Amino acid sequence: MTPSAQISAVIELLLAIQKEKYIPADSTANRFFRRRRYIGGGDRRFVSGKVWEILRCYRKLEWWLKRVGSPINPRMMVAAYLVLSGNSISKVHSFYSGEKYAPLLLNNNEILYLQSLVNKPFVSAEMSKAVIYEVPDWVYPIINDQYGDQTEKELSTLLEPATLDLRVNFLKVEDRYKAREILASENIQTELMNISPWGLRAQGRQSITSTNAFKNGLVEIQDEGSQLIALMTGVKSSMRVLDYCAGAGGKTLAMAMMMENKGHIIASDIFSARLNAAQSRLRRAGVFNCETHIFAEDAKWLKRRVESFDRVLVDAPCSGTGTWRRNPDARLRFKENDLLELVEKQAHILDSAARMVKKGGRLIYATCSILRQENQDQINNFLERNNNFSLVEPDTIPELLPEKFMKKTSFQLTPAQNQTDGFFCTVMVKN
Repeated sequence: MTPSAQISAVIELLLAIQKEKYIPADSTANRFFRRRRYIGGGDRRFVSGKVWEILRCYRKLEWWLKRVGSPINPRMMVAAYLVLSGNSISKVHSFYSGEKYAPLLLNNNEILYLQSLVNKPFVSAEMSKAVIYEVPDWVYPIINDQYGDQTEKELSTLLEPATLDLRVNFLKVEDRYKAREILASENIQTELMNISPWGLRAQGRQSITSTNAFKNGLVEIQDEGSQLIALMTGVKSSMRVLDYCAGAGGKTLAMAMMMENKGHIIASDIFSARLNAAQSRLRRAGVFNCETHIFAEDAKWLKRRVESFDRVLVDAPCSGTGTWRRNPDARLRFKENDLLELVEKQAHILDSAARMVKKGGRLIYATCSILRQENQDQINNFLERNNNFSLVEPDTIPELLPEKFMKKTSFQLTPAQNQTDGFFCTVMVKN
């Protein structure tokens, strides 16, 4: 693709993301590229990379365009991004040439708007903190109240690109060193993770899913924080386990590996598409101690198994604030009422899941949120309603979980403090 054609594709993809505002940007991007098979791998990386860069500074671009009186649309967002990144007007004009596969020629008004942005910094002293750190206005005070003098560090880190984390599947390869060697033979360079005993971190942006190591189930893409949640469950090969909100099965896979394909796991979710994806991943990973079920409160399979599980994992639907590095578009969609609805839903799910834990069994609650309302506050309220549960330290095999986690009943991870996505997890026992 020519540089102009690349910029045109950036505008098209950004427009598609705006139109499908209730669909995650990565899903929209995947569909966008599937319909344009002619776009090669290098061009895809350029286009998606530029779109994600723009999404990470969306509020600042919007602020500048409003300030100079420009319409706010993908075409001008991209042009403003180019100018604020240091490109000259003539350079931007060359991209917007109006030629075949290029964006339409810039008109006189558009040129005037862009000229007003020349030599302007991305960050203006007149911007609010919420705009600078790309969060909704109503969210900033909540995070500032919770993190205090660490707020700016936490929010700055959430604006950085996320790492590419892998979990080695010990059902198919003996250790991380062997997996690392296999990946290196396919030109994928990795480092051992600091906390997870199963984790490898890939260097830069690499196409893991095209490797034989991934296709053959030797590795799975999974953030280190997510791996630690699986570790906190402390599952063993003799147990009956329920992954209550399994989604596409990332933590189900990790628990099956911990159980060495023994015992029994049920992965449930309300969305059949997610469970279909989970089944595909389970097959690839060589997991056969797991079954999947569509979740419904009145489902017969659920009623028959009340108080029968040694472990119940609730990876609750949440704001996803801890994953904003990966999903910068999510912060643009996050509304105040969303948080209120999520907190209510999480409370209901916790109470429902608690019924499934047998006496002496454990309930593990997790979110990918950095907000106290969804995390510690949610657990405090649950324990007030359910006095037959209490906090307990995880009983994971000591050599698997670092000592600093072994002596805690819960943890809150953040990108700034732990170089992981933002995750909360706590362990409770049914007395």
